[in-house]
Amino acid sequence: MSTITISRQYASGGEEIAARAAQLLGYTIFDKTMMAEVATELGLTEHEIVDFKETDQRSLGFVDRLLGHKLTVAEVRTWQEDIRGVRRPSIIKISDDQAIALVRGVIDAAYKRDKVVIVGRGGQAILRDQPDVLHVRIEAPLEHRVQRLMERGDYTPTQAELEIEDHDRAARDYVRRYYDLDPTDPMHYQLLINTGLLDLETAAEVIALAAKQMKPVPQPQVEVPAAMPFFYP
Repeated sequence: MSTITISRQYASGGEEIAARAAQLLGYTIFDKTMMAEVATELGLTEHEIVDFKETDQRSLGFVDRLLGHKLTVAEVRTWQEDIRGVRRPSIIKISDDQAIALVRGVIDAAYKRDKVVIVGRGGQAILRDQPDVLHVRIEAPLEHRVQRLMERGDYTPTQAELEIEDHDRAARDYVRRYYDLDPTDPMHYQLLINTGLLDLETAAEVIALAAKQMKPVPQPQVEVPAAMPFFYP
């Protein structure tokens, strides 16, 4: 098994499980540091490296979508020379489509590196056709996630529930919008883990064991019927 993708509900323990599974397997977590390393290997410049992930997602309004407007997800300050050789500051706006193309390319390159754990960022969609990737979904009952979030910081139950709702919505919208995939559909994963019933350490051990022993299942070949000839009168 070369790569693991982990999709998770907010405050379900997904990040902690991913880190522990990577430790057990001797894998590397795909984070901003690794993204920068891989992007540099691809020949990308510093201003092109934008880590656009689920928490950065925001929706366009109906009129914006109708008019084909793009989301600006980053503004990078750089320097450009004019025809006289004078350097002037310049702001480069990175659209969501540009950022998604970058993230997709870097994740593809990270997959080829081998032994990587990718948390979020649509990894399960980007690598859906790769037979040697283990796709994992981490979920938990709402009350468990509220309790976990309250233990992390100064949240009331209502505040924690709203925070969870906002993050979950952003994650769903991100994968649906950019990859046309429902991240909550269990058919996209080999493992679905409920951390309301399984502790985080055991969950990480289950993932590590599956990564070591999983063998891809041959997929059925679907024959597409030939198109019927069309006769003009």
